[in-house]
Amino acid sequence: MLSNHNCWAWRSGQTYRFSDDGEPSGTAGKPILQAIDRLELDHVAIVVTRWFGGVLLGSGGLARAYGGTAAACLRAAPRVEIVPVQEATIFVPFSDLALVRARLSTAPGVQIRHEGFTEAGVTIIADLPEANAEHITHMITDATSGRASITRKQ
Repeated sequence: MLSNHNCWAWRSGQTYRFSDDGEPSGTAGKPILQAIDRLELDHVAIVVTRWFGGVLLGSGGLARAYGGTAAACLRAAPRVEIVPVQEATIFVPFSDLALVRARLSTAPGVQIRHEGFTEAGVTIIADLPEANAEHITHMITDATSGRASITRKQ
């Protein structure tokens, strides 16, 4: 008779969890977590499913199967850097719009999500990388001599 085990592990910063899902303790979830840690990944979750049909692998074989499968999948998966952002609402008079667009386009990691036009100017909704949000805010304010107003959501 076939049965399966869905063993998993995840890490987000210093927080992590893992499960052997009925396999002998320490033979599945922990090797999956070790695969995540060896590759120095964060904000990652992985599930390895093993269909059991009667072949006993033993503790070492299970650990190698689960950990090896997790490591192979993690090496093959594309990596995406997660950058914390702050949403900013920037109001710009029309006379400064080209300058502000140019400055935002040169700031790494800035994503403009929306532009709305009024009779007085443009409201830009943008995601600013948290690490540089203060610098970008000052850059825009200085470049427009204070004519642009910026509010950031914390």
